Amino acid sequence: MKSANVIVHPHALQRLAERGATESEVEITVRTGEHFIAKHGRSGFRLNFVFNGQRNNKYFTTKQIEAYAVLENETWIVITVIVKFF
Repeated sequence: MKSANVIVHPHALQRLAERGATESEVEITVRTGEHFIAKHGRSGFRLNFVFNGQRNNKYFTTKQIEAYAVLENETWIVITVIVKFF
């Protein structure tokens, strides 16, 4: 079902920039990332990206995106996104 459409909820869209992710990275994460079962009937998707840059005055080589979504009518609706740098 990963070939389903992907929509990022407006609230999650507002938070992407401050968390260091883009909408396209979230879509790639849902389409190709590791799928896992999350709380409250949601699905999680995780994918690492090469970063090699600075965030909050620290250097990181990897950015990991976790997208939490629900499947409705063959469309993944991304509720929230967590970004980790390491």
